[in-house]
Amino acid sequence: MNNIFTIATHELRRFFKSPLAWIILGVVEFLLAMFFLLLLDQFLNPAPWYAGRGVTEIVVASMFQESGIIILLITPLITMRIFSEERRTGTINLLLSSPVSLTELVLGKYLGLLAFFVIMLALIALMPLSMLLGTPIDLLQTASGLLGLFLLTASFAAIGLFVSTLSAQPAAAAIMTFGILLMLWIINMATNTGNETTRLVLEYLSLRNHYNNLIVGVFNSVDVFYYLIVSLTFIGLSIWRLDMDRLPA
Repeated sequence: MNNIFTIATHELRRFFKSPLAWIILGVVEFLLAMFFLLLLDQFLNPAPWYAGRGVTEIVVASMFQESGIIILLITPLITMRIFSEERRTGTINLLLSSPVSLTELVLGKYLGLLAFFVIMLALIALMPLSMLLGTPIDLLQTASGLLGLFLLTASFAAIGLFVSTLSAQPAAAAIMTFGILLMLWIINMATNTGNETTRLVLEYLSLRNHYNNLIVGVFNSVDVFYYLIVSLTFIGLSIWRLDMDRLPA
């Protein structure tokens, strides 16, 4: 456990030593602040189709929806160097020969990555929570949305972590990660084709379907378990991929 914590701390420090991390945080917060102000304006000057909808639905849920899309876009930039950079510089051999298990190595890097995302999510959460100073919001729906955003981000991070083990080129890892995330985000759009079983499978595989349930306040254990399964699966695949490198040629 100490090894995992040490690796996670080192990984988090490495993130913040890079200007890219600060730029990403700044850009994400700026874009979401703009969306937040636009959504507030829509709430204060509602269109007819917003009739009967409260501030939580108009502002909070919509902001979480936009947050998920933006985090999908920036995740490849954050995860692309985790193992790809180690492969490119040759330090992967030192990591694989170090006196830590592959499980500790992967979990340490994953938790360091997740800690960076948690900081980002905390900054995002401050915007909708700031409305409590002027108006009540549905805290249960907000908490459900934040949980959904965290689980979605954790799944993104696990997928990006795995892809970074596949290539020595960070740019290639970023492109592959974006492709996989986008496919899992829009896969439910193909539900109009095929039979009922195919439709149900595609809907279940969609990252967006499970996320939408949580941000509107529909808490279902199936959605939570889905994200846990995705995260654990790709963490396990990362360990397996690195184990393949340890095997003698």
